[in-house]
Amino acid sequence: MEFFSQLSDTGMSIFYYLVPFLVVLTIVVFFHELGHYLVARWNKVDVEAFSIGFGPELFGFNDRNGTRWKLSAVPLGGYVKFMGDADAASTPDRDRLATMSEPEIAGSFEHKRVGQRAAVVAAGPIANFILAIMIFAGTFYFVGKYVTDPLISNVLPDSAAEEAGLLPGDMIKSIEGVEIEAFIDIPRVVGPNHGRVLKFVILRDGREMDVDVTPKSRERTDRFGNVQRIGMIGVSNSAEQSNLRIKEYGVIEAVGAGVGETWFIISRTLGYLGDIVIGRESADQLGGPIRIAKVSGDVATLGTAALINLAAVLSVSIGLLNLFPIPMLDGGHLVFYAFEAARGKPLSERTQDVAFRFGLALVLMLMIFATWNDVTQPWFLSN
Repeated sequence: MEFFSQLSDTGMSIFYYLVPFLVVLTIVVFFHELGHYLVARWNKVDVEAFSIGFGPELFGFNDRNGTRWKLSAVPLGGYVKFMGDADAASTPDRDRLATMSEPEIAGSFEHKRVGQRAAVVAAGPIANFILAIMIFAGTFYFVGKYVTDPLISNVLPDSAAEEAGLLPGDMIKSIEGVEIEAFIDIPRVVGPNHGRVLKFVILRDGREMDVDVTPKSRERTDRFGNVQRIGMIGVSNSAEQSNLRIKEYGVIEAVGAGVGETWFIISRTLGYLGDIVIGRESADQLGGPIRIAKVSGDVATLGTAALINLAAVLSVSIGLLNLFPIPMLDGGHLVFYAFEAARGKPLSERTQDVAFRFGLALVLMLMIFATWNDVTQPWFLSN
């Protein structure tokens, strides 16, 4: 009986994580592929298939333009297959391209101008960024934002703030030139910058002062057991003293805030990756599908709004990842088109084939590394 109880618990655990993960991933993938599709149709490219997922088709339908819209068995991505593509990775079908009729050439992706092809490829990541901006903007417009003044109510002993001379009653105006509007903005700027000297501008007794603060590195475990290494300065505030309120946004303000939130995620991601390259950060924070599934399940417990905001964050991440100059990804295709535009002709078939093989190997290695990071996390080993 104990075995069946454990089996039941395992099934419920998989359901708990898998369903929110698939919902979030499907939304993000759909918008990514929709970006490719819409710009392709705008450039009169014939689209043979629009698939959510890979592998065998579960169900689908053909539209009046001949595109097969389908849901496939492996729901871990998606693709748009254009006229002249050999596979889901948009590898050109050389044999088919050589025997095309005039109507097929007119609708072939490979026969479009290099600028048109680049626009189609770039449209996927751009659609991801637009989706994130729309979600963030909608949240700001319809819900607003709970804020408190960036007023220090307490300074912890032996903290970075105490060592820098920050005092209760200080109002933080900016950090490294970034305006601080609310107390919640402080950890967003400080968190990625442990060990770096940051220039704070504070308001004390009615006058502004410059203070250099070096955040200390700390490991923090959130309510779901996820461990993060962040910078902390050791200050807190009081909602009563700091004017707790809801900040409301108009339409234009909400869109601007959505753009700012999207850019914050991009800049923080690139900063973290740069720190990995120079050895300042460990790569153990990189996660794969298992971690994304766990985070999706955890966030789902906080409500639909939190899960939708997670979709925005994931959308930015997928859009940014696809812009990396790795063959097989959209960024790799854009690099090929840049060389083609500069040379006046495409790279040789052999060069492109070797690059695609290298890109596939690199993507597979990154997936294996990220999955290894996932399965060696304490929260995974404890389950």
